[in-house]
Amino acid sequence: MWRHPVIAIGFCCVALCPRPAAALNFSAPKRRFNYTDSSGQKQSVEIVDRYYPKKMVQPFAGNSQVDPRLRRAATIAEERARAHSLSKCWRYVKEALVAAGVVSSRPKTPLAKQAAQELVSKYGFKKLPVSNPYEAPVGAVLVYGGKRAAGHVEIRTENGFVSDFRSKTPSRRPLIGVFAKG
Repeated sequence: MWRHPVIAIGFCCVALCPRPAAALNFSAPKRRFNYTDSSGQKQSVEIVDRYYPKKMVQPFAGNSQVDPRLRRAATIAEERARAHSLSKCWRYVKEALVAAGVVSSRPKTPLAKQAAQELVSKYGFKKLPVSNPYEAPVGAVLVYGGKRAAGHVEIRTENGFVSDFRSKTPSRRPLIGVFAKG
């Protein structure tokens, strides 16, 4: 019937698989890691073979009725910030506040956790009724405490937080307060 068996096989392949390239596109099964959890049950999870950057699960900071110079201070701090901490958060925040004209002179307190008191008493900042750093308005100054440590200070930006370094997440230290000028 068929003179050339190769042609017959070719017609069968075209009939059964109209897209020959798709037939070659086999996907390997997803690799899984098997383990036993603390309750003794066997579990399995997919092995991640690509890096996915940490996603912000909280919404971006919104606009509010804070001094526009504070938003400018956030931008200045972001431009000057490093990728990693230099342990000079309060110094970088002070410089951004002065450069943006939010404060008339450079704050004098040496420790970051003392920033709250000085900003309120000497520069007219007010403590905002915010306990979640993600809800702080852009430009707000967040002050964190520490028992034996110097504390931490950062400024809320549109998509995270900044001091001497940029971060998508706030500090894990206990929050003393969120401060801004109106």
